[in-house]
Amino acid sequence: MDPIALKSEFPILQQDINGHPLVYLDNGATTQKPRSVIEAVKRYYEWDNANVHRGVHTLGSRATDAYEGAREKVARFLNAASSRQIIFTRGTTTALNLVASGYARQTLREGDEIVITPMEHHSNLIPWQQAAKTTGATLKYIPLQPNGTVALEDVEATVTERTKIVSITYVSNVLGTINPIAEIAKIAHRKGAILVVDGAQSTPHMKVDVQALDVDFYAFSGHKMCAPTGIGALYGKAQLLEQMEPIEFGGEMIDFVELHDSTWKELPWKFEGGTPIIAGAVGLGAAIDFLEQIGMDNIERHEHKLVKYAMERLSEIDGITIYGPSAEQRAGLVTFNLGDVHPHDVATVLDTEGIAVRAGHHCCQPLMRWLKASATARASFYLYNTEQDIDRLAESLVKTKEFFGYESIG
Repeated sequence: MDPIALKSEFPILQQDINGHPLVYLDNGATTQKPRSVIEAVKRYYEWDNANVHRGVHTLGSRATDAYEGAREKVARFLNAASSRQIIFTRGTTTALNLVASGYARQTLREGDEIVITPMEHHSNLIPWQQAAKTTGATLKYIPLQPNGTVALEDVEATVTERTKIVSITYVSNVLGTINPIAEIAKIAHRKGAILVVDGAQSTPHMKVDVQALDVDFYAFSGHKMCAPTGIGALYGKAQLLEQMEPIEFGGEMIDFVELHDSTWKELPWKFEGGTPIIAGAVGLGAAIDFLEQIGMDNIERHEHKLVKYAMERLSEIDGITIYGPSAEQRAGLVTFNLGDVHPHDVATVLDTEGIAVRAGHHCCQPLMRWLKASATARASFYLYNTEQDIDRLAESLVKTKEFFGYESIG
């Protein structure tokens, strides 16, 4: 793959910021959108805009075909056994909340256990806090190794016969840690628990096979993988989705409605009350087409090369602290602090150089406390980033040190 050629497919990247060519390194928060995705959404609104599953007119049929076609693409992209197992949601947060409310609160009892890790995004932490409070279950944490990884022996020790749910991120949005999901699934299932996976930071960057991983639920967001904001999906094993109750009612999720009772449609529609995010699904389908044309293996190899180079370049800067495991154990992001300079100040100075990074607690406050840091800066890479972008970052970090009175590279 040619990242320089790919960059030309993204209109937003063809601009200057503060007099410098834009270097966009905030892909962990959201990725930019290629022209093909923008055109697909535009074409839908110009030619096919109608509600789905309702009208028998031509526009309604075309909109329904586009929406359900996108579901088929998601199922293929994740290697789900059936598109019935794909529920469209607003994104990872909504999908995880659907599992915590629609499954966990129905099945958990007092004394049961929910197991997560301290590296979880708040979207995969707070829903389990609330589920535990509602049901009387106990929330437990798998400890982290000093380098921010999870040891399987700690998983074995933490997950017990009372554990009913294990929920973990595939890739940490702060540490970049790639967790051993298939092995964790085996442990969870052996102990009688199900495994829920936050796939927000993995799905855009590597090939995901939910059947090979043997996960029970898997959530992801479209906007982190070249699709529009406000669209994502939940994959679930069919038997678990069948026993779940919906948490939103009305619209096309119904089968029959009586005065005092109602029944629900079959999967997947019983979880999609109201008018769905049709244009977002169309955009997600176009994004999948774009990514599959490049090849997920090619994207993963490219990002691994970038993160290795970034850790080497940034490690040359005196006073920098890089958090998380080695390049071999992480995905394409680097989280760091530059001496005593506040990350917000680092990000502000970098922005004057046309470089966009993220600064803050990254929706991971418990992990920040584990790192003994109030906040960090994060550079996260994607298919259109290059080693030259990383050189710009490193050079600008040296300027940032000098701006705040630190010595240059030692």
